[in-house]
Amino acid sequence: MALHSHDFVERYSGLVGFGMNRKTDEDTVIYYLQKFSDDKLMEVITKRLSDKDLNQIFELISSLLRRYLSEKEYHSLFLKDPDHD
Repeated sequence: MALHSHDFVERYSGLVGFGMNRKTDEDTVIYYLQKFSDDKLMEVITKRLSDKDLNQIFELISSLLRRYLSEKEYHSLFLKDPDHD
């Protein structure tokens, strides 16, 4: 059984755009992140990203995880660690 899912991008049929309203902004961010993290895209783009780009992506995601998730949520939701469920 897969631990990760990207179902939203497969089901979403709403507007992909930013700045109209909070719900559309949230949906657009989910859509973009799921499209961006596609394995084939990542295989291509990570080879082209500069060291600075790689660092910025890593630091942004790490910062958001620390800011908005508890330690328990980090382990269960992000790391998928079954010992922290």
